[in-house]
This record gives sequence, structure tokens and C-alpha cells, in this order.
Amino acid sequence: MKDTNKTFYLFFFVLALAVNFAGINTRFFTDDPGLYASIAKNLLHKNEFFELFTYNKDWLDKPHFPFWAILLSFQLFGISVWAYRLPALLFFMISLVYTYLFTKKFYGWEIAAAAVLILLTALNTILSNTDVRAEPYLMSLIIGSIYHIACLEERFSYKDLLLAALLTAFAIMTKGIFVITAIYGSLLGQLLFQKRLKHLFQLKWLWLLVLTFIFTLPEFYALYLQFDLHPEKTVFGRQHVSGIKWFLWDSQFGRFVNNGPISRKTSGSVFFYFHTLLWAFAPWCLLFFYAVFKNIKTLYRRREAVEYYALSGGLLLLALFSLSRFQLPFYTNAVFPLFAIVTAPFCFAVLSKLGTKFRLVGQGLFVILLPAVVLLVNFMLQPLNERFFVTGIIFFGIIAALVFIKIKDSARKVFFLNCAAVLFVGFYVNTIFYDEIVPYKGQIAAAGYVNQSVPGNVPLYALNAENNIFQFYCRRPADLVPIEQFNSFKPAGAAVFYVNQQSMDYLVQTHAGFRVIRSFVNYPKENPLPAFINKNTRIKTLGQVYLVSKP
Repeated sequence: MKDTNKTFYLFFFVLALAVNFAGINTRFFTDDPGLYASIAKNLLHKNEFFELFTYNKDWLDKPHFPFWAILLSFQLFGISVWAYRLPALLFFMISLVYTYLFTKKFYGWEIAAAAVLILLTALNTILSNTDVRAEPYLMSLIIGSIYHIACLEERFSYKDLLLAALLTAFAIMTKGIFVITAIYGSLLGQLLFQKRLKHLFQLKWLWLLVLTFIFTLPEFYALYLQFDLHPEKTVFGRQHVSGIKWFLWDSQFGRFVNNGPISRKTSGSVFFYFHTLLWAFAPWCLLFFYAVFKNIKTLYRRREAVEYYALSGGLLLLALFSLSRFQLPFYTNAVFPLFAIVTAPFCFAVLSKLGTKFRLVGQGLFVILLPAVVLLVNFMLQPLNERFFVTGIIFFGIIAALVFIKIKDSARKVFFLNCAAVLFVGFYVNTIFYDEIVPYKGQIAAAGYVNQSVPGNVPLYALNAENNIFQFYCRRPADLVPIEQFNSFKPAGAAVFYVNQQSMDYLVQTHAGFRVIRSFVNYPKENPLPAFINKNTRIKTLGQVYLVSKP
């Protein structure tokens, strides 16, 4: 490989890391990060480790591992949004290491470097590293488990056995047992397509299962301690709820067949992730679809592929997501490392004349489209300070010019241009876009008012459990009062209640007695719709949130 190409790989790697970390201190805009951060904050305040609470009520929805990681970060660095995001970003960096190691093992240095850059520059990777949920943890845990399983399949090693079991256990304690679909499915696919299924009956795989179960025991203990040991607790509106049963069945298969305590009224489309990947895995989505098609064609013609782990694990979990009614765009991020590995060999491979044209046109499309979207959004947004916008145009324009001049090979040229285009988008989102829209999140302003103007001995309540940004930013605990109990609820002395617009409408309709202390401008949705982005129409999308007291 030419030294020029190596320099560009290193440069784009450093630049992509900087863009992914640029949103580490951005204030919360969606509810889930506020919820997870609040639960970890409650662990710290309650000096607790195993039992999860929100609004001082038992919480049973997700496993514990991310909360333990966030708790450790809060203990080391204090409670803040950047301390919440830091462990997730560190796990994301681990996913880069394992993506590189796995890809280099089977495909060589350059394809490994390309896979890492694909993972770093997938659009929803950048967005999710600011809007942090569980997916950055899963990225590293899934690809790490698969890497050590691949090493273990090739040659027995205690190190690979222990690390494969540990990372698999951590993945299970992050999202549930369904993650083994990708991890064990990758091994099954590898052995199936290599016609070596009898190797599944080797003793090392039994040890892997046993050790994974042992390393998962902290999750079972935590659930037993909080729920199975206390059948009198009311969870999901009923008593005698087993946390272990929920973990093994309701949180996974119950959601899949939509008959668990947490369900959705609408059924999902099996094509949801197909069109979601068009933007979530941009600018690599079209090349990924092409790579999947070519891999399946290879399997159909019974030609031997380099490896089958990435394709098997990634597509199996994607199929499970597609058949489930719980379909959210960020779910696919967990297998983005596998998608990157599937895609990377086709970035530079010698293809047919039609394939080469498809690659250049499909990739070139995003080189034009992504910057055009930024220009349109900035025109609508009309930010007060254009400094970062102008800086981004100049900086990334220079980078694009250098790529165009220095890189001679057309496939590599369009590859690096795509990296530059999507990093320009990420730079804009993390330095300009969020700064413009986050001030319209009234929960933050309401919490700031409470922290500054409401005496510390005054009890604090919320009337809706989906006000977790408010819960996190308040420096004191907040309890939950179900809105239907507001009229009959009698606080001990003065109390302050946080009320969103929906709850306020209910209070007005039921003629509840209350006094408004202060109201705050609020954008009520999580997705920034075009009418909100557009400064000229933004006011039509805004509502109010309130702090109220009882008379």
C-alpha cells in the first residue's frame, strides 16, 4: 500500500474519532439517555449497586451492565452528561479495535482499516454516540465475542475462551439473551457453510456456555434480590413478578411475540430495517446491500468465501429485529461492526464493469447528497453563529480537495470522499445543530429553575414517567405521582410538580386545583421535524411545560 493511502487512513481515523467525541458534552434531547443517566444517578445517591430505581420506584426494563458502567464513571468523575457518555464511547473504541483485529485476521491490513473507517463514519454511529443508549456497548461486546470465538474455533486458548465468555455475558447483561443470535449464530454459520457442523460438539463450546452462564450470574442475582425475593412489590401493575422470568422470557420473547408486560399496539414491517439502513448506515448502505447480494450469490454457487462469521451473525440478528414488533432505528447499530466487515472488501475489490459503475455511482451519490442536506438544514435553521459552519465548509472542503488530488485510484478516492462527506455532517450536528435545538427542551430549563429557585426542603414530583431529562438535571430526587392521583394526593407541606403539556391538558379538563409557578417553552417531540428545524415555522411546533403547586 502506498504511504499516501496509509497517511489518509490514519488522518481520517483521528478526525472521525474527534467528530464522534465532539458531542460528549451535549445536553440531552431525547428521553432514554435521561432515563438511563437518572437510574445510574439514583444508584449513586442510594449507595446501591444491584437494584434499579426511577422516580424512587422499582424499575424493570433493561439489564444492569450499562448502568454499572455509568455508575463507575459517575463515581470517578461526578454526575454530568459527559460522564454518562464516556463509558459508552470507550466501549465504542473497543469495538473499533475488535473490528480491526477480526478483519485483519481474515482480510489483511487495508480492508481492516477500511472496516474501521466504515464503522466510524456510518451516520447513525455518529448520531448514537451523542444520543447514547445501549448500542455502543453492544458494538464492542458482540464483535469482541465473535472475534475470540473465531480464534477459539481455530485454536484452543484459555485467553480466548475466557474473553469470549466474559464479553458474551456482558452483552447478555446489556440487552438480554437475544444477543446470542449474532454471537453464536456467527459460529453456526461459519461451521455450517464450511460443512464442519460436527465441530459444534467439541468440549470447548460446552465450557464456553458454562463460563458465560457463570459470568452472567450477577444479573440473575440482582434481579432475584430486587424482585423474586419481594413478591409483594407491584411492577407492571401487578404483584408476584419474577425478575428472572422477565429477563429470560418477557424482555426477549415476550417482546418478540408482543405479549409481554411491555408491548406495542402496532405491528412492524419486515422491510423497516431495509429502508432504515438507507440512512442509518449511510454512506455505505448501497455498497452493503451489494456486498450481501454478492455473498449470498457466492453461497448459492457453493463457492468458498473468506469467512462466514460476519455475514451469518449480522443477518441473523437483522432478521430477528425485522420479525419483531419492536423496531427502532438504533437497534441495528449493535451489528454495524459486522456490516462494516461485510462491506469493506467490496470497497476496493475488482468488480465487474456493472459492479464498478454501481460502486462509483452509489458512493458518489452520498458525496453530493450529504453536504447538500447540511446546506439545506443550515439554511432552514439560521443559526445565530455561523463560525463553525464556515469553518466546517473550509476545513472539509480542503480535505476533499486533497483526496481528489492525492488519491489516484478511483475506488479509494470515492471511499475517502464519502468519509469526508459524512464527517462534515457529524461535525455540523455536534457543533451547531444540537446547540440550536437543545435550548427548546423545556425539561432542562425547568430543572435549572428548580435547582436555583426552589428551596432544597421542598418535595419535588413529576406527573409523567417520561420526563427523565427533568429528573436527571434536577439536583434532588424527584418522585412520581400518577396524574390520575393528583387531585387526591396530599403532600406534606409545600411541593412542586413538573407537568408537561399533555398532563396540563388533563388537569385542566378534570378541573384539578393547582397554581402555575412558572412555564417554559418546550419542543415536545424527540425527532426534530422539518417544521421545527425551520426557524420561520418553529414557533408553531412549540408548546409549554410547567412547574405547579397545589393550592
